[in-house]
This record gives sequence, C-alpha cells and structure tokens, in this order.
Amino acid sequence: MAYPTFLKSLIRSAPVRVAQMAIGIALMFVAPFLALVPSPFPFALIVFGVGLALLLRNSGWARKRYVRWARRHPRAGRFTDFGLQRARRRDVRNLWRATPRN
Repeated sequence: MAYPTFLKSLIRSAPVRVAQMAIGIALMFVAPFLALVPSPFPFALIVFGVGLALLLRNSGWARKRYVRWARRHPRAGRFTDFGLQRARRRDVRNLWRATPRN
C-alpha cells in the first residue's frame, strides 16, 4: 500500500484548495484586462486557461457547471477539453446507436 507523500497531502488540503480556487478566479478576472494590452502572443488566453484549470480542479460546483455547458455545446466543449488536456468521456446515452445489431 502506497501512502501519499507529504507534498500530495499538502496540495489536497482544504486551505490550499481554497487558495488555489481564489488564484484561479483572480487569474480569470485579470485575463480580460491583459487582452487589452497589445502583444504578439495571446497571453490573456493562457492566463484564462490556467485560471479555469485551477478552478475546475478544486471546485465541484464549477466542474458540474462546466460539464453541463460542455454537453450543451459539444463542439466548443471539445476545444476546451483539448486546451485543458482533459480526456473526453464517451456519450453513454447514444452508445447503443453506434453498436451493430444482429
């Protein structure tokens, strides 16, 4: 049996998770203002993506809202999942249609 290391247990502790959520919200709030600064590289998208990843990792409410949004907008959900490096689940409800029948 492998016990979690000190660092893993520290990262998953409640105060650190709240701090990561706050940092994620702050990054998402700062990103539109960074978009106003002219630059050759879209730093605002990177900052917003990092903030979204931190928020989705540490908030169950945000995760549920994201899944609902991704189901409602599947094409945009694919791009977002790719950007977050998130494995996309197969749609089980429509799985029976794709299986061959005898």
